[in-house]
Parts: sequence; C-alpha cells; structure tokens
Amino acid sequence: MAVDYGVILAYIIGIILLLVLGRLLFVPLKVVMKLVCNALIGAVVIFLVNLAGGLFGFRIAFNIYTAFIAGTLGVPGVILLVILTLVFGKP
Repeated sequence: MAVDYGVILAYIIGIILLLVLGRLLFVPLKVVMKLVCNALIGAVVIFLVNLAGGLFGFRIAFNIYTAFIAGTLGVPGVILLVILTLVFGKP
C-alpha cells in the first residue's frame, strides 16, 4: 500500500486555502451584521421617538436618508436626527 504524497499535499493545501477564504469572508460578514443590527435598533428607536413625539406633534420622517443615518450610526444617529429635526424642522 503506497502513500501518494501528492494527494496528501493537495488536501493540506486545500484545507489551508479553505481556512484563509473562510477568514476573508467572515470579517466582512461581521461588519454587515453590525450594520444590520444598528439599522434594526435605529429603526426601532425612530419608531419609538415618533410614537412618543406624536403626543407633542414631533415626528421624524422615515425615508432612505434617515434609515441610512440610523443604520450607520445607530442610536447616536437617531439622536442626531432628533437634533436636526428640532433645529431645521418645519415651524
């Protein structure tokens, strides 16, 4: 029973390549998951601000721009939106 070292070397190279590719794909996936979590938290906070602000006539429009700011910055982005709405909002 002869051992073919070429096949063993191919398996080792394949496993190393799989580990390297897995590492390269996992890092961007963590960034995407963080953005998705921030977007969900930001959307919930905008919803709560609109719910509570509805009692006082205060509302943040939910559009592509506010969703981007809330998704990128999370809760600090929603606070920024509240401040910008207070400063530049309609009288």
